[in-house]
Amino acid sequence: MYQSVKARIYPTDAQAEQLSQFFGCARWWWNRALNETTTTYAETGKGLSRVGLNALLPALKKEFPWLSECHSQVLQSVTLNLTKAFINFFEKRAKYPNFKSKHGKQSIQYPQGTKFVDHLIYLPKLGWVKINLHRPLDGEVKTVTISKNPSGQYFAAILTSLEGEYPIPNREGLAIGVDLGITDFAITSTGSKYRNPRHIKKHESNLKRKQRKLSRKVKGSNSRNKARKLVARVHQRISNSRQDFLHKLSHKLVNENQVIVVEDLAVKNLVKNHCLAKAISDCGWSSFVGMLNYKCERSGKILVKVDRFFPSSKTCSNCYHRVSFLPLDVRHWTCPNCGTNHDRDVNAARNLKAEGLRILSLGTSETADGGNVRPSRGRKTSVRLSPSKSEA
Repeated sequence: MYQSVKARIYPTDAQAEQLSQFFGCARWWWNRALNETTTTYAETGKGLSRVGLNALLPALKKEFPWLSECHSQVLQSVTLNLTKAFINFFEKRAKYPNFKSKHGKQSIQYPQGTKFVDHLIYLPKLGWVKINLHRPLDGEVKTVTISKNPSGQYFAAILTSLEGEYPIPNREGLAIGVDLGITDFAITSTGSKYRNPRHIKKHESNLKRKQRKLSRKVKGSNSRNKARKLVARVHQRISNSRQDFLHKLSHKLVNENQVIVVEDLAVKNLVKNHCLAKAISDCGWSSFVGMLNYKCERSGKILVKVDRFFPSSKTCSNCYHRVSFLPLDVRHWTCPNCGTNHDRDVNAARNLKAEGLRILSLGTSETADGGNVRPSRGRKTSVRLSPSKSEA
């Protein structure tokens, strides 16, 4: 069982300069290894393995002496990560690896050699660096990833290995359906509504002002670099506030319920609507479902993902009568069969809960009335019970 802790680190000016060199070495080796693999595959039909790539490093260090300034295992970690990227590509889990740029986020990884004493962390070839650990480290430290975000802040992501396995999921306890929206971020089957904080809107005027100042700066100047960092800090505040809201809400839902049912939304397709793309992206639905997923796994809870084509909004949660058409601007509607007045979102959450519980009991993704509401190429409903597998 693995656990990761991310903490802020505060290198000195000299250490920050060294880290910049390490970032550059790791980035250069990634681009060189990617180019060598691509070229070799185009010429021979076979790529370079991890061992083959590492075998190139001794000769490159003689040709480029500055490459030896970086810790050798950092470069070997780059090779390992590139190999994994190719494996993910060939197994169709990711796109083809891209070349890395000196702009934006930078990172290096230490597989071993790190030490922790009080509020200090030791990094090979860098020395002791001040770290702000907000919780004690449990288990054996596997890797430490040092990163720098566009706003100039440094972080250490510490991956630890803990003994034991995740608790076995069980269904005994409360169940809840959660419908995700824009006006209200989350609507539960109990009728609770959690308003969307609209993080971008709160910082929009400040962001607009700083972006205008950035656009007036001369490219390549120090003043432009300072203005760029100011813009990056605003984006960082937006990201931090969004993550804080998502973590607190997901933690609350997982603590209070044993079974959580959500809809498997295709966010990549939804953001193609230019009228709603900004609002949908600001919500962070995918991140929220991901948080629910791993928090349920850690605590022995069950997360059920209902197929996106399930008609949760158009189905009456009282008599299961389905209307043929229900526009998005209709937020309340009355069932023509039983006369029940529905709040659109609460009704959808109740239907999601009923469908999720039915899937758990029957183990099938077919609709409750036996009809097929899913296109032939649609994704099936999944029930996530463990980190390694899902049931359909």
